[in-house]
Amino acid sequence: MKVTVFGATGQIGRLAVGDLLAGGHDVTAYVRNPGKLVRSDPRLVTVVGELSDEARIRQAVRGSDAVISALGPLLRRGSAGTPVTDGTKSIVSAMQTDHVGRYIGLATPSVPDERDNPTLKAKILPAMAGLLFPNALTELVGMTTAVTQSDLDWTVARITRPTGGKPKGTVRAGFLGHDKVGSVMSRADIAAFLVAQLTDDTFSRAAPAISN
Repeated sequence: MKVTVFGATGQIGRLAVGDLLAGGHDVTAYVRNPGKLVRSDPRLVTVVGELSDEARIRQAVRGSDAVISALGPLLRRGSAGTPVTDGTKSIVSAMQTDHVGRYIGLATPSVPDERDNPTLKAKILPAMAGLLFPNALTELVGMTTAVTQSDLDWTVARITRPTGGKPKGTVRAGFLGHDKVGSVMSRADIAAFLVAQLTDDTFSRAAPAISN
């Protein structure tokens, strides 16, 4: 497949690009700083641009079979604005214009899925996020809503505590109050889960929480 990756220079995005190339896919990486990608491959194309550049985003999306977004908000108190939300809206618009149907992205359990049950964890997480990182929560809700209210075939993986290190190769995926999903997951396994959704429709138009 031909896959466009946003957030390709982030910790999860770089791993997703590596997994895609290892799987034989053609990758277009949308980056602000190409020097951070630190990878060269004949099947890897980079498009340099900001999340505010709608024309460059459309250039990156055009001709792809799917989009993987490893974008996320800054977890920094005092941050302001909604660049990731606005950028995600531009990505969705570009996908719709160029008939790219499959979107795979990230969020956290602070953003509920309609399949969740009202557990204590489901109540505590958004309350804590709103207290500690209010702008990040606004971004997470905004970027997720931009995708889930579209007509795309989307999957949004909700992660809680990504870690470094080697992949564990085990994945728990499901919905709060229904399935036994923990909090910790290696970034390598998160990236692998995102890539696996290209050929797995189990969570089509759903936002499962995932962990090791």
